[in-house]
Amino acid sequence: MPPIISIIGNSKSGKTTLIEKLVRELKSRGYKIATLKHAQDITFDDTDRDSWRHIQAGSEATAVVSPDKMVLTKPVASDITLDKIVSLFGEEYDIIITEGFKQGNAPKIEVHRRGTGPPLIGIKKLIAIATDEPLETRTRQFDLNDIKSIANLLEEGFILPQRERLSLYVNNTLITLGTFPREFITNVLMAMASSLKGVGRVNYLQVFLKKSD
Repeated sequence: MPPIISIIGNSKSGKTTLIEKLVRELKSRGYKIATLKHAQDITFDDTDRDSWRHIQAGSEATAVVSPDKMVLTKPVASDITLDKIVSLFGEEYDIIITEGFKQGNAPKIEVHRRGTGPPLIGIKKLIAIATDEPLETRTRQFDLNDIKSIANLLEEGFILPQRERLSLYVNNTLITLGTFPREFITNVLMAMASSLKGVGRVNYLQVFLKKSD
């Protein structure tokens, strides 16, 4: 799974603006970025739309596709984890930046702006604060407009260390792998794929296995 960073903060603190600037900066460095926003409600369920009718008929997921974009609608359980949501993106991205999900298990950068309330408290895995005023905290701070330095943090701490990675899902659950099983599985899969006729250099390998009950 690509590394995930959650951008959190009080309302009107500038989370979306920071994400926009980070996406542009990281994209200019040649990375592929995906973003995800947490919302209290999504109003795609227009009863006049064919996709709504598909879901009502019992479809587990439906997509509307045009020549230049696709919108996926997939009902989910209220307790779905961030990892399971992000797995829908696939593995092709270098990093996934989320807006919100302050209770999730991903590392977080808080956006703090003078006048929007005090910094959040009790946040787990808070790695930095982007702020427009100095704060009395041991957490690493960045000037809110110092986009290059924040992008450096993401690049050096998360993107580059995971440029080569293996993701294993069993029964739709991401499995944490230690060094030995990760290297063992990687070597076996690479050897099998490379030995197949017509296969050249392997840079990206996707395997899916489904067994009947």
